[in-house]
Amino acid sequence: MSEPLTERSARIVAARKLTRRSGRDAAGLFLAEGRQAVAEALADPTGVREVFATEAAAAAHADLLAATPVPVRPVTEKAAASLSETVTPQGLVAVCALRDVPADALVTAPPRLAVALAELADPGNAGTVLRTADACGAGAVVFGAGSADPYGGKAVRSSAGSLFHVDVVRGAPLPDLLPRLQAAGATVLAADGGGAAALDEVAADGRLAGPVVWLFGNEARGVPAGLAGLADARVRIPMRGRAESLNLAAAAAICLYTTQLAQR
Repeated sequence: MSEPLTERSARIVAARKLTRRSGRDAAGLFLAEGRQAVAEALADPTGVREVFATEAAAAAHADLLAATPVPVRPVTEKAAASLSETVTPQGLVAVCALRDVPADALVTAPPRLAVALAELADPGNAGTVLRTADACGAGAVVFGAGSADPYGGKAVRSSAGSLFHVDVVRGAPLPDLLPRLQAAGATVLAADGGGAAALDEVAADGRLAGPVVWLFGNEARGVPAGLAGLADARVRIPMRGRAESLNLAAAAAICLYTTQLAQR
């Protein structure tokens, strides 16, 4: 067996640059850490360049690593920690190709259910929305210009592998894209706590039949007014109790789950 790579090894130094968005964009690569993310990545090994594993991780995940054609490179614990953004590194990291698809692909064939995110700030929410979209059968998640990077470490972890199941569009100019999706037959619905239409009413009147694009905004400011004005409807989630509002991830889960029920 070859000597483990250290934190000073050229491959580790290059991989460490992928912890920054500028490094990911320049290389066209990102890091996926942990058993779940690496297993989902290796389901399509053509998108994985290499896997780094500590001795302990290689032993713990021998079944996963023995079955892959992707090079598995031994690394020291310190090298693995230098690639991790967590307090307790898992010692298993895959270097993967970015999975972006062009926005035009959605216009050509709008998925039955998609999500558009306007100025989403929290990478944890980015990953959670990806995971929820996957669970509800969405075909794509569009990250509008200025939104968090879905390939950052926190977003990848929060997606729990769903990043590898859903088409990702990044940096999309939503003011241009949303009208094009509408022209292609999609209904755009903006999640808005003060919206005129209630979610249950929209479900009952058939507007969730699809294709549907749900538009969610910034955690603090919501959907920008200009974008909300482009939507076919501004939709609120009826609040039966005394809570003032829902956080973005919870609202997305309710809207997407209600839509997949309507489309079943």
